[in-house]
Amino acid sequence: MSEDAPVNTDAAGWPDENTAYFAVRRMQTKLHGWAGADASRRFDDLFNLVYDRAFLMHAWERVSSNAGSRTAGVDRATVAWIETHVGVVAFLDGIRESLKSGGFRPVEVRQVRIPKRGSSGELRKLGIPTVADRVVQTAVKAVLEPIFEADFLPCSYGFRPNRRTHDAIAEIHHLASEPINYEWVLEADIAACFDEIGHTPLLERLRTRIKDKRVVTLVRAFLKAGILTELGDREETYAGTPQGATIPAVGEHRPVSVGRTFRPAMAGTDGNRLSADQAQKERPGQLAPYPLLRRFRRHGPRRKASRRGAARGSGGRASTLGAAAVT
Repeated sequence: MSEDAPVNTDAAGWPDENTAYFAVRRMQTKLHGWAGADASRRFDDLFNLVYDRAFLMHAWERVSSNAGSRTAGVDRATVAWIETHVGVVAFLDGIRESLKSGGFRPVEVRQVRIPKRGSSGELRKLGIPTVADRVVQTAVKAVLEPIFEADFLPCSYGFRPNRRTHDAIAEIHHLASEPINYEWVLEADIAACFDEIGHTPLLERLRTRIKDKRVVTLVRAFLKAGILTELGDREETYAGTPQGATIPAVGEHRPVSVGRTFRPAMAGTDGNRLSADQAQKERPGQLAPYPLLRRFRRHGPRRKASRRGAARGSGGRASTLGAAAVT
């Protein structure tokens, strides 16, 4: 199928929750298949999917069922208020028409400070978008995620569908047990990833797969939307993304190539360290080089590793490499 072929699924009338879910899943399956079949393919005509009725309804269901539905953005509108005073169909109609006409503009996120998990008295900044922005972000995520999912290796677990921290821990347990017996778990954390990630490299990485300029422009608009502080001051966002939004999760969990990769190395049966190539032969297909720069999430206070010689950082996932060398 040509990369310029249309993929719009829109049909007349708003679908119910189940119909929307299955329509979105069918399209996501196609997008994932096309992306997996051609690693160099760039997707066009995706913006139609963002304002597709099924995608918007599915996005609404995700946003409205989330615990954050009771929290309002700068417009002070919650999901319950919209359902009571506007109506879901009218609300989604408004979003759809503004997207189609090119008039949709994200607004500032409302910044609040909440206690940092696993710390005593420390606070972290959290950005709360409006419900309308959350719906559009979720629709964009539903379109982009299956495309970029095709580029991940099996050893990646962070912020991926149907994967969780416990799956990574199970893989570590497998690699540290007989007959593999890896001795090292190397875990890394990107300092201030949300605060300092550059918009330019993030968008450049997005363009490697996304040809539709309207989608890239929309993502850029969310990155540049700005912040409304607790004191009521507006701050521009020249870099970084607010924690709490959906779009940052789409972009930042995508590996950002910086020309450096982990190369695996492990101890041989004689106790001597094997080279990266030798280690690769020990478990073909599982220890391929993969990008170093990834986003990790803190899941609590640091804990001492249970296996000897293990080095831990502050992230929630580990690279299961035995001993790893950076090249």
